[in-house]
Amino acid sequence: MIEKIEELLTEVNSFNATSKEEIENFRIKYNGKKGVLNDFFEKFKEVPNDQKKEFGQKINSLKQAVAGKLEDLKDSSQSAIVTEKEDLTRPAFPLDLGSRHPINLVKNRIIEIFKSIGFAVADGPEIEDDWHNFTALNLPEYHPARDMQDTFFIEQNPDVLLRTHTSSVQIRYMEENQPPIRILSPGRVFRNEAISSRSHCIFHQIEGLYIDENVSFADLKQTIQFFTTELFGKSKIRMRPSYFPFTEPSAEIDVYWGLNSETDYRITKGTGWLEIMGCGMVDPAVLKNVNIDAEKYSGYAFGMGIERITMLLYQMSDIRMFFENDIRTLEQFKSL
Repeated sequence: MIEKIEELLTEVNSFNATSKEEIENFRIKYNGKKGVLNDFFEKFKEVPNDQKKEFGQKINSLKQAVAGKLEDLKDSSQSAIVTEKEDLTRPAFPLDLGSRHPINLVKNRIIEIFKSIGFAVADGPEIEDDWHNFTALNLPEYHPARDMQDTFFIEQNPDVLLRTHTSSVQIRYMEENQPPIRILSPGRVFRNEAISSRSHCIFHQIEGLYIDENVSFADLKQTIQFFTTELFGKSKIRMRPSYFPFTEPSAEIDVYWGLNSETDYRITKGTGWLEIMGCGMVDPAVLKNVNIDAEKYSGYAFGMGIERITMLLYQMSDIRMFFENDIRTLEQFKSL
């Protein structure tokens, strides 16, 4: 039996593996429940007393050789795996597919609709100065309408703030471009408001601006009519007089949502009509502030909250759901 152990020692020391399966077979052969080592330990009690010491030493040598070989094979196997992989940061399978955020889904749809009638997209900074956010929009320091927008100020004297609307993008664009101008300005805005199911201190707006010769209120109404039909499939709208410092005349736009379900009654308060945006003809004072000839050019502007539109389209009852990143909410938009 000692000669047999010597042969196995030679076999163990010379063993090499090219796959995980070969390593596992080697382990089972020697360390398995019915493996070589267990078999020798069972036979140990049959060995004559004068040979037990030598026999036991040989078995231990074989056991240590097997353990050492398995450790070496494990290390070499890990090295081979590392060499084969190009990117160790890749997530393991199966991979969960993500989805577009509902805010982006609706924003992109709105942009597509207005792009089809010639609007381009303009962008601007979220951190603004007083001129672009307020003063150039016919909101001087003493204007009471500033109280309508609770502002996050970063610095004062001069005032630096988080923009309260994307109208500041329109001012920046008009400062650098002469009419005709036809742009959309989507983006995040910030107002110091209490967070609830219907309001948040962060939300998204998309505003439109069209400046050219002989632009009329009728052009504005037809544009809004086209938009509501494309987005909601509902063409019945109404315009209610309103007030905005940067447009005159100004109006709120309602779309007839209908009363076909209990949800319709709830979101329209039983009227069937739902407010979706504000709009109006650009005040000549705004055009003068950006050096556009108010005698020659006129235009209209409109703006809507993307969260509000999204809540309507997907029947979502709480605006906070857009910012919680709850996977259960987001998974519902995988197919969109």
